[in-house]
Amino acid sequence: MHCRLLSITELGGYPDYVPDYRRLGFAVTTASSMRKAVASIRREPPDVIVAEFNFQSDFRDRTSNLETLMASLQGLAADPFLIVFFEQEYQPQFDALRQRFPIHQAFAFPIDKEALLACLSKLKSSVCQ
Repeated sequence: MHCRLLSITELGGYPDYVPDYRRLGFAVTTASSMRKAVASIRREPPDVIVAEFNFQSDFRDRTSNLETLMASLQGLAADPFLIVFFEQEYQPQFDALRQRFPIHQAFAFPIDKEALLACLSKLKSSVCQ
């Protein structure tokens, strides 16, 4: 069984970890916007999602891009593990979101690549048998 990982990179500015995800044995799908990510999730729900927390104070009814993602996951039978990258300066806003939604692991920038890959390796061995 392939373990599916959805990598959502909206802003970027950090290394591309997709080759690393593939080396770990994940079947990787990428999305460059939340709209594309939601469409991908509906077509083929992933086992793991890696996404950025992008705080935006100008949103009227939400604080970040992840709320859109989390809302789309609520109607699915699948319950993917969510790994989030975030900026330290937005820790309070991220913590508020984390109280409302299940997030498996969070990594502040700059990302500790070895810790990220260790987390994913552990997930893969426990989720995708």
